[in-house]
This record gives sequence, structure tokens and C-alpha cells, in this order.
Amino acid sequence: MFRAAAKGRNLQLDNAGVVGGNEVFQDRETGSHWQQSSLQATSGPLTGEHLELYPFLLTNWAEWHRLHPDTVVLKPLPGYADRIPERNELIRQGLSGQGSAPPGVLRVDDRLKPKTMVLGLAVEGSDEAFPLSVLRQARVINLEMGGKPVLVVHQPASDTSTAFVARAKGMPLKFVSANAEATQLVDSQTNSRWNAYGLCISGALKGTQLTSLILEPEYWFAWSEFHPETAIYSARP
Repeated sequence: MFRAAAKGRNLQLDNAGVVGGNEVFQDRETGSHWQQSSLQATSGPLTGEHLELYPFLLTNWAEWHRLHPDTVVLKPLPGYADRIPERNELIRQGLSGQGSAPPGVLRVDDRLKPKTMVLGLAVEGSDEAFPLSVLRQARVINLEMGGKPVLVVHQPASDTSTAFVARAKGMPLKFVSANAEATQLVDSQTNSRWNAYGLCISGALKGTQLTSLILEPEYWFAWSEFHPETAIYSARP
């Protein structure tokens, strides 16, 4: 999800095909082409410009509704409801990690299977890929990226992943899960308790909100193609 705006003007984008195994969009205002994974204009008057990622949460309906009980639901177009089982099956197959990369992929990285689902994170020029299978196992991850302390949290019950700069009041923090589902955390520095969305709910840092980072859900072939120097997080003891 990204902000459809560049150089101070709003853009309307339409699908313009696939290049390098990755979708391309064309804006109606200038005719520029935009690569989905890099968010960069690759041709046209806006060549070289980048769209900005919009903060979003990838979760299930139950967790979203718990967080936002008054949310408005987009009504599907006529006939779409009939296609939901088919779409869900495609999603299930996609999450299985099986299958090859689509034709035309420009760069192949064999460190993971092409359709391994990863959540990519870019921080100050440092890139890291977190395989979904590893997140489900680790649940709470503390690491350093781009010179910053970083926290990644995965709630397995809803497959919800969040990431933050792990610093409060100028102090780097490290976290452990306070329960099996990682819905609450405790920091090792002050023993304050936090929820999985970076808000301190009790203790010395109560009311503090960690700065959010944006995790990008991608297949490995797409993330690695546009982040060639990426590291891959592996479970650590």
C-alpha cells in the first residue's frame, strides 16, 4: 500500500502489465510507469521519483475488528462474493511456498525458494527478509538494522506482524514475550509491559508509543530482486 502522489500531485494508477516478473502501473496524469516492488517510476516524465509506502497492518478480520470495532467494510462488487473461495485457495497455495518464480524475473537468489513468503524490512539502507515460517516460530525478534535497535513481533493466532524502532526516551530496549501468543511484551530495561502494537500499557514507560516501521509482505523472488543485498533472518537460540 502506498501514497499515490508524486511531486505534489495526486495520481491515479492503472495496471500496465508485468516487467521482470513484477507488476507495473501507469499513472493517468503523466503516463509514467511505476514498478510495484521498488515503487520507482521507470519511464515517463516522473522517471526516478519514488512513491511513499503507506503504513498498513496485514492481519485477519477478527484481530482488525477487535482493534477497530467501528470500522467500515468495503462492499464487494456484484459477483465478487462468489469468487471468494477461489481467491482464498489461491492465497493458501501462495502461502505454501511451493512453485517457481514467474517468467521474466531478472535476478534469481537461491537462498530461499522463490515463493517463500517473507516480510521485508528496510531501515536506513539495511534490508532484512523475515520468512513467515521463522516469524511464527520466533514471535519476538530483537536486532539492529541501519544502526537502530529494531523490534519485530508476530502474533501467530492472527498472523499479524508489526515492527518498531526499539527505543524510548533515548534508551534502546530489548523485549521478550509476556505470553504464548506474543500479544504482550516486557522490556528488559524497565520491566514495563507493552502490547504488540508498540504501546506501553504499564510500568515506568506507560503511555510511550514506539515508532512504527513498515513490513512489506512479498514473495522471496520479488523482495530479493529489488533488494539484492538483503539479509535473511534465521531463528536464533
